[in-house]
Amino acid sequence: MGLLWLTLHCAWKGLDWNALDRLHQKGLIANPANKAKSVVLTDEGLRRAEELFRTLFTRPAP
Repeated sequence: MGLLWLTLHCAWKGLDWNALDRLHQKGLIANPANKAKSVVLTDEGLRRAEELFRTLFTRPAP
């Protein structure tokens, strides 16, 4: 999810389909089984993705 936030404008379906299905079941992304080549994050998915990105890939401010 953290990496999906990083690539928000070009999050694509090259990810594992099982992982995408689990994210969809949790309500974090729209149904990935469509013709679009990108993944659409839900509002909750967007919030969670940003939270994870900041936790995992940034340093706390001094």
